[in-house]
Amino acid sequence: MGDFEVNPFYELIIDDLVNRKYSVIDCFFSEEEINLLRANLFLKQDLENFKKAAIGQASEEQIVEEIRGDSILWLDEKKPDEVEKMYFDKVNNFIEYINRTCYLGIQEGEFHYACYPKGTFYKRHLDVFHSDTRRTLSVVLYLNEQDWTPANGGELALYLQNEDGTEREEIVQPLPGRLVVFDSKYIEHEVKMVNYPRYSITGWLKTR
Repeated sequence: MGDFEVNPFYELIIDDLVNRKYSVIDCFFSEEEINLLRANLFLKQDLENFKKAAIGQASEEQIVEEIRGDSILWLDEKKPDEVEKMYFDKVNNFIEYINRTCYLGIQEGEFHYACYPKGTFYKRHLDVFHSDTRRTLSVVLYLNEQDWTPANGGELALYLQNEDGTEREEIVQPLPGRLVVFDSKYIEHEVKMVNYPRYSITGWLKTR
């Protein structure tokens, strides 16, 4: 690999993905970077129209509040502001690394800001569509307030298979700065009831 340099931090994430199909990381972005991204989300929320998130793909999209209640705004990688460029630079550096080491063939990413108001949730689901299976890894970066507590709700529940075929529920608290990466094709998940506004950047790393 010539001058390729092993990144121990990325290797830990890859090891998690290989062995359990998900990884939870609390130091991918610095606290300062998270504060900038949170402020940027709030700015976009004031200036732009977040839209009610739908379920389904393209022409089959439907807004069904009994299934999900968040509002979203897509990030445009071709026209990022300075803060979003920082986000894309870090994510793309990780994509380049996993493509070189794991041969995943990630070609692109798609990301949006997500806002869950109090009283909303997203019922259990899988991130791939029957007609489009390009989503390979799901990526969620939490931009919640620094004093976030479990009482605020909005946990991410991952439904995992044990070796004996039984299922277990892994609960991930949406702490500020926490990054969760998981297998889009195999891990069903849900967002539990939100008791206090919950913010994130959510996205998918996609093959061709």
